[in-house]
Amino acid sequence: MKKLKILLIGGTKDASNITQHIKENYDSYILTTTTTEYGSKLAIESGSDDTIAKPLLKDEFIKLIENNDFNLLIDATHPYASHITQTSVSLSEICNINYIRFERLPSNLENIDTSRVHEVTSLDEAGKLIKSNYNNGNVLHLAGANTMENILKYVPVSKFYARILKVPKSLEKCESLRIPEDHIIPMKGTSSLEENIKIIEETNADVIITKESGDIGGVTNKINAANAKDIDIIMLKRPKIKNLNKKDIISNLNQLDEKINNYFYN
Repeated sequence: MKKLKILLIGGTKDASNITQHIKENYDSYILTTTTTEYGSKLAIESGSDDTIAKPLLKDEFIKLIENNDFNLLIDATHPYASHITQTSVSLSEICNINYIRFERLPSNLENIDTSRVHEVTSLDEAGKLIKSNYNNGNVLHLAGANTMENILKYVPVSKFYARILKVPKSLEKCESLRIPEDHIIPMKGTSSLEENIKIIEETNADVIITKESGDIGGVTNKINAANAKDIDIIMLKRPKIKNLNKKDIISNLNQLDEKINNYFYN
């Protein structure tokens, strides 16, 4: 059986699940790239053989692939990390390497009351909507540390509360934006319905901003918590990736096995 030499662009729970599955089922070497030490720690814990814990430029990725003779590139980054997915598509073409994009499914909201959900296509649109419709109340930001600056163009920091991963990079971002310490809610992983309700109550939030990050991102719990407290949610829609071929996209581990078998064992 051919040994898989995999470059995995990760830093997500999806990437950890993929790594664990591959290590349990295939003869493989996996190098995971992440942008943070926290992501690297998760990668090692899930079985990655090695990690790089810093952002890489496109040329650095090309050298990495060429110098290590990788035969599979897996992009398991967050659905909103559109820039790196665009780069990974380009890398697969330049380096002529087998490519898989793992993209978590959107949440199934069929039986969820979404009457309070307002979808937007950009952070600027979200900020303008908050400024025009919710300018008197507090904003609970559940859309990640990298998006805070865009929203704070439209929201006073005194009315802004952010739930973020408790990692140095995110905490430094809060400090640079002068977000008061008591407005920062550190977290690990996704929050339950009860935890979301508690956060809404503690921050006296009038509106939530979040991403459509799928069930693994706790979207359903956020919507149900907002409904329980009679507040609205502004939800950032997923970006569309140019040149990403649908045939390269998978969303579960069974499809991952099918791709690997098609590439290497047929």
